[in-house]
Amino acid sequence: MASSSSVFSPLLRPSLRLPVASVTTRSSVPHAVSVDSAAAATQPAPLAVVSHRRELVVGTALGALLSATPLPVGAREVEAGKYLPPAPSSPGFVFFKASTKDTPALRAGNVEPYEFILPPTWKQLRVANILSGNYCQPKCAEPWVEVKFEDERQGKVQVVASPLIRLTNRPNATIEDIGSPEKLIASLGPFVTGNTLEPEEIIETSVEKIGDLTYYSYVLETPLALTGSHNLAKATAKGSTVVLFVASASDKQWQSSEKILKAMVDSFQI
Repeated sequence: MASSSSVFSPLLRPSLRLPVASVTTRSSVPHAVSVDSAAAATQPAPLAVVSHRRELVVGTALGALLSATPLPVGAREVEAGKYLPPAPSSPGFVFFKASTKDTPALRAGNVEPYEFILPPTWKQLRVANILSGNYCQPKCAEPWVEVKFEDERQGKVQVVASPLIRLTNRPNATIEDIGSPEKLIASLGPFVTGNTLEPEEIIETSVEKIGDLTYYSYVLETPLALTGSHNLAKATAKGSTVVLFVASASDKQWQSSEKILKAMVDSFQI
């Protein structure tokens, strides 16, 4: 089995950006690559072209895994309301608190138990082994997906964990030590969108203190995202890991589930 870095590194190589206060125009324009067919037969492709092609291939594969492509029936579990308790302070929702039985990272102690609420009709999806971190615990070099839930009418959520060392060399760093909300999302954006994230797609950021941890929250409008044109995210750092909770929806789903998705993201904490 190849290491995790061979799967994710070409696409998710950190590109830390300075904080962006506001952006009013989209500046990223795709550039076509023209290669003479005769020359290509005798000369190796330039390194930049090879790198660009590799990122496109890896990005397409990652996006397909993170998108809402239907999984086999056997991969879907029962409705969450049939095995999760009602959320005490949120009528109409059930309460999910991850434990060591849920993921390899929790069993390895790389992630602290996290919790959030969700509607009882949502179903948990199995996470593909290539994304689960199952093969690289306890020392994963790249981010992995912890859990995923989905309702075809309302959207989907997933918990993504990233090794702290990928974002900073400071051990046990707080999320403030890593940098601004914009700097953090610039590194983890591909796990929110399934492909790329542009600065102008960051509509709103906020900072919240819950207990002894600081959380960064995001409202994103991502028309080209494979996960959906509307994405909400909330992140914090604890121990050796940054944990990111992401809620995604299409335009149609967003019209009816915006408040539900926001409630789910607001409820997330470690």
